[in-house]
Amino acid sequence: MIEVKTPSEIEVMRRAGRVVAGLLTELSALVRAGLKTKALDEASREYLKRRGAQPAFLGYRGFPATICVSLNEEVVHGIPSQDRRLQEGDIIGLDLGAIVEGYYADAAITVPVGSVPEGARRLMETTRQALDDGIRRAVVGNRLHDISHAVQQRVERAGLGVVRDFVGHGI
Repeated sequence: MIEVKTPSEIEVMRRAGRVVAGLLTELSALVRAGLKTKALDEASREYLKRRGAQPAFLGYRGFPATICVSLNEEVVHGIPSQDRRLQEGDIIGLDLGAIVEGYYADAAITVPVGSVPEGARRLMETTRQALDDGIRRAVVGNRLHDISHAVQQRVERAGLGVVRDFVGHGI
């Protein structure tokens, strides 16, 4: 059953979303060749603490970090490490969540590390277009299937595929 939120609950959800959006912006600005992925996790912990939010991922099913950091061909849920450094040409997936007053927000972004190969640029542009297509389908009367179908159509038209093992979760 879908639980209808009150205006004050929706405002807290918005605040959680703003925390996540701000953190993605901050982390994106830090991404550069030579940076250890653990530094992104540490920056995330500090950012969330300054905003009175808790990390949603830390400790979830034993996950040892505040954020997921996935490099290049890693699909999702990469663990930040003191041993992994970003290299020119990498693409890095930053996936994170925050809890504000009991409400969760969760988002991810893929960021280039300097100049990236054409295939990586095409992947990032296609997935951005697919997101836009999905958002346009998120209207009253449509269902989740309408959104996911729009996303899948875009990526498959570009000769890419959808990873079916990790198809999302509800927030």
